[in-house]
Amino acid sequence: MSDPLGKITEGKDLIGKIRNFIAGFVGYVDRENRREADKILRETTAQRYEEVWSRISELQRQLISEGKLELVDDLEASAIKLRAFIDRTKGASYGYAGFFDAVRVHSEELERIYEYDIALLEGVQKLTDAVDNVAASFGTDGLPAAIRHLVSLSQETIDTYNRREEVILATSA
Repeated sequence: MSDPLGKITEGKDLIGKIRNFIAGFVGYVDRENRREADKILRETTAQRYEEVWSRISELQRQLISEGKLELVDDLEASAIKLRAFIDRTKGASYGYAGFFDAVRVHSEELERIYEYDIALLEGVQKLTDAVDNVAASFGTDGLPAAIRHLVSLSQETIDTYNRREEVILATSA
């Protein structure tokens, strides 16, 4: 994925010209650019996790059609966790502390937040691999273990997101 902040700031528009002339405007625009970059990042993250969630739903339907109802609930645990994460990601306010926000995020905290953002994006591939493993395990004795692993990774996603929020909230203390 390309750098969201770079995508926002690469244009040579009027705002770019203005900020070269007005002292203090650079900081304001940079904050606004971070907000827009954060919005793009969250939308992309939510979309990718939504794709994984859809695949899990397909696997649940397959389990139902095969009469393996006892495993549907196990797989549902992962689906619920991912749905909650997706909804939180979509519903969260954008940006890392705007102009009038009570919470200010400095470059050190922003770096840590970006590390969590990268971990969340890398988590999509881990979950995709785990879903592939569940699908490949259909009809084998390894299916329950594959589902447990998927549920565990889904919880890790929520834990990573919670730690990310802790970094943001810690800056206000």
